Amino acid sequence: MQWTHRPVISATGLYTPPESITNEELVATFNAYVARHNAEHAEAIAAGTREPLVESSTGFIEKASGIKARHVVTKASLLDPEIMAPRLPERRDDSLSIMAEMGVAAVREALAAAGREPGDVDAVLCAASNMQRPYPAMAIEIQDALGIEGFAFDMNVACSSATFGIQTAADYVRSGSARSVLVVSPEITSGHLNWRDRDSHFIFGDVATAVLVEDGAIAPAEHWEIVGSRLKTVFSNAIRNNFGFLNRAHPESIDAPDKLFVQEGRKVFKEVVPMVAAMIVEEAERLGIDPHGLRRLWLHQANAGMNRLIAQRVLGHEANENESPTVLDRYGNTSSAGSIIAFHLHNRDLGAGDVGLISSFGAGYSVGTVFVRKAG
Repeated sequence: MQWTHRPVISATGLYTPPESITNEELVATFNAYVARHNAEHAEAIAAGTREPLVESSTGFIEKASGIKARHVVTKASLLDPEIMAPRLPERRDDSLSIMAEMGVAAVREALAAAGREPGDVDAVLCAASNMQRPYPAMAIEIQDALGIEGFAFDMNVACSSATFGIQTAADYVRSGSARSVLVVSPEITSGHLNWRDRDSHFIFGDVATAVLVEDGAIAPAEHWEIVGSRLKTVFSNAIRNNFGFLNRAHPESIDAPDKLFVQEGRKVFKEVVPMVAAMIVEEAERLGIDPHGLRRLWLHQANAGMNRLIAQRVLGHEANENESPTVLDRYGNTSSAGSIIAFHLHNRDLGAGDVGLISSFGAGYSVGTVFVRKAG
């Protein structure tokens, strides 16, 4: 008799940085920068050879995104009109890096929730949009800090990194290569955001999440069965970040706007929403799941309007907060961690047999769907 390995989500963990920036604070800093910039270039603006910068507002931010605040690893330098970027002291090579530190904190919460020790884990995947360094892998540093045996590696699929990581972990479990796998997503997105760009200065926040994917045979009594998952990528330049080690060959280009997050927001909305909604419906039907009957959608927290329309197309009606919970308002867009935060904070009230969907979508384009069923 062949033994079947059944992957499940045993637990999740969340680390939230203690500092937060409200829209009011953000707008005050941005508008101070705008006033200073326009004053410095007053003659060129008056001559018509330079366009003046336009102020931001809390109303504009909330209408465009639904975001009201965001957590960050460091606040003071972001709110300094002369800096408007993270300023973190470099750590010695023999000290735990900040990205690993955040990841470890999220992992410890997940392990505690599942009643696990680090020695029970076989592998660590660090799945995030931007790694603190190319190598050694952040995942291996997290593995070492926790004292985990086995293997670890980094993976980057932008905002879909966590769901791609969950499917990868589930495949390891199905194959019997591992019985317990951690998917860790430390997202310090404040580092790749252009805080001087009116159209995007409000988008991102920092956080770390962890998902423990295990063989159902060893999972705690309360867990989430991974019913099925699907991944998709379609190349697009509509969301892009050109920063990388090759930029050092042309150091004068390092401060160019395209070395930070850039996007064509309207194009992304128009192209991503139908692609994600269609993929969710198709995969649900392939799995024998009625998409209209999904109990909850834990969607990528990028834009309230996108989530509202995707949920409507999947469920067949406009979703309420219970059907499609939002954490975007207080966390901002946390890239790959967003859908995991929503799942972590809004799953305990569901009952045995309830089916839900964790879905992410973003740069690439990349889309990940993970259908889960709650076990008693």
